[in-house]
Amino acid sequence: MQSQSEFVDQLRPPGGRRSSKRDFIVSLFLRQDGHFTADHFVELVRRSDARISRATIYRSLQWMVEAGIARRVDFGGGRFRFEHAYRHPRHFHLICRVCNQSFEFLSSDIESLVEEIAAARRFSPRQSVLQIYGTCEACESGRPQAAPSAPTEAVFARDALRIAIATERSGLEFYTRVSRMTRDARGRSVFEKLAAEEREHLGKLEARYRELNAADPHLEAQPTFLFFKGAANGLFAAGTEELKKGVNDRQALLIGIRCERGSHAFFKRYGERFEESEGKRIFLEFAAEERDHLELLKREYKALVGRQGRRPRDGRRRRSA
Repeated sequence: MQSQSEFVDQLRPPGGRRSSKRDFIVSLFLRQDGHFTADHFVELVRRSDARISRATIYRSLQWMVEAGIARRVDFGGGRFRFEHAYRHPRHFHLICRVCNQSFEFLSSDIESLVEEIAAARRFSPRQSVLQIYGTCEACESGRPQAAPSAPTEAVFARDALRIAIATERSGLEFYTRVSRMTRDARGRSVFEKLAAEEREHLGKLEARYRELNAADPHLEAQPTFLFFKGAANGLFAAGTEELKKGVNDRQALLIGIRCERGSHAFFKRYGERFEESEGKRIFLEFAAEERDHLELLKREYKALVGRQGRRPRDGRRRRSA
């Protein structure tokens, strides 16, 4: 895995000189959590080394923003705050106008919409910022609330397991249903095999979820960080709905291929964006499983086409000339 120092070296501008002061500032920055102002960070740095000037710290912060190590976020009030960007997934903020606290979340649905709009306009996005201003629950109700903190590794893992379990359940339903519909004996055995694997994987994921919550009794009550509304019911739910309309064996395999391809891409994309954590491992493990299932279905589709012979799309055989 690429280390922090290797990442920083890689992003240094061509010909840029190595600076021990800047390396120290970057290292200290990456050890901080949450959001903080430039002035607060200056105090942290100068507490450790009073010889480093304010101007040097400001220049280093700007360099980190340009290099992709830090993000600068405007929470209002005329003061920018900084947060990690290195190996930390892009996310969005809820900002309370009363107490000025911020609450992080990540939404694949918002990201997909941004990408869709950018693609339609042939626009190359570099950065997207979503900040929702309002009033937090504590300020609205008048009840005290602990200060929000950056999502912990356990919260990442909990949310990752929730979406993995939802996908496994929808996959089990899909393969159980399609195995009963398929007439081709070989294709039916493939679907039955996948249903059995989904059932086994589901049991393991649910056990991991129970263990995670048993280790921290307060974990279940922590705010959700990963919002995947489009996948909340499982990434195979749409495929199951298609089956209800009635499909032939080839169509069933094609639906399965589409679901597995989408699931693999989803878990791989987000898994690669998380820093090393249990959540990252869950997503990448799941991505690997979905890739194996995808390859199996693609091979079976080719074999089925070979067994049945290629026919015109309307199902009628061509007349010989």
